[in-house]
Formats: sequence, C-alpha cells, structure tokens
Amino acid sequence: GTNWGWYAYDPGTNLIYFGTGNPAPWNETMRPGDNKWTMTIFGRDADTGEAKFGYQKTPHDEWDYAGVNVMMLSDQKDKDGKMRKLLTHPDRNGIVYTLDRTDGTLVSANKIDDTVNVFKSVDLKTGTPVRDPEYGTRMDHLAKDICPSAMGYHNQGHDSYDPKRQAFYMGINHICMDWEPFMLP
Repeated sequence: GTNWGWYAYDPGTNLIYFGTGNPAPWNETMRPGDNKWTMTIFGRDADTGEAKFGYQKTPHDEWDYAGVNVMMLSDQKDKDGKMRKLLTHPDRNGIVYTLDRTDGTLVSANKIDDTVNVFKSVDLKTGTPVRDPEYGTRMDHLAKDICPSAMGYHNQGHDSYDPKRQAFYMGINHICMDWEPFMLP
C-alpha cells in the first residue's frame, strides 16, 4: 500500500506517523491473504526510517478503504489516571482507532456509529476486525447496503482535537453502497 496522505510528527518520540493505502487489484479473489502492510498505521523513527510499529486496520481490504487519513496526536489520561501519548485515527472503514503512539498498542477501536456493518467489532486483543460476511465483495455474491461505501465514513477531511474539552471534531460521511462482482471476458 502506498503512503500518501497525511502525516504527523511527535518530537518527544521522534516518530513520524502515517497510514498506507489499499491493496490492488480491487478484486479481492486475485490477492489472497492479509496483504500485509496495506491499510497500516506506521510509527517510524524520523532519523533512520526504521519502523517502530505497524498496526494493520483492515487486513485483506475488499472495499478500497485506503487508510491514509489524518493522525491526531493527543496526551490523555487512561482509565487508570495515567497520562498516555495517543494517536487517534478515524478510518474510512468506519472505525476510530486509538493507539499508544510510543509503541503502537491498540487502546480502542470503536465504530463511528451503529450503521457500520462490514465489521461486527474489532477484537482488542488481536486488533483484528470481525467481519460480517453478508457485506463482503466475493464473487457470486450481491452485497446490498454495505456501510460504509468505498468513499468511507471518514475520508480525507481534516479533523481536530481540543485538549481543554478532550474532544475530537470530525467530518463524517454516511454513504453506503451495493456491490455485485461479475466476470469480464
């Protein structure tokens, strides 16, 4: 996956954060497996370029949810009251991910809203999304009302974080799609 889009830099960790795009071709039957390093949030050392961590949000992306949107950096208290350096990323796949930006540990992964249906949830232990096969793009399957569409629930708009209110502000799309694969001669 390509690394176009929006980048963030934290001088405290000396890491550059960015996301990678979708795998190709779109026809998911032509590229088995997770298509590793696509749809991934990377934290890379600014001096050496070495990857400190990589977290893949949508293994084997079938919907074109290029994961390159904004990486918002914040310092917040966790549920134990300890301050943590966080990275929050609203993804086109309809999930808002929060990682510990020092080591890439997944802190939370929540649906933008209840209409996201391609995933039932994200397993916080493995970081893997739990797919709903009804909304897959496999051959010989007409999937109706896939939410979000290829445009994503969050696309390339910029977001912001208010540290006083500890609130994120995001632009969201609510667009779903139908998907009917077919063979061409």
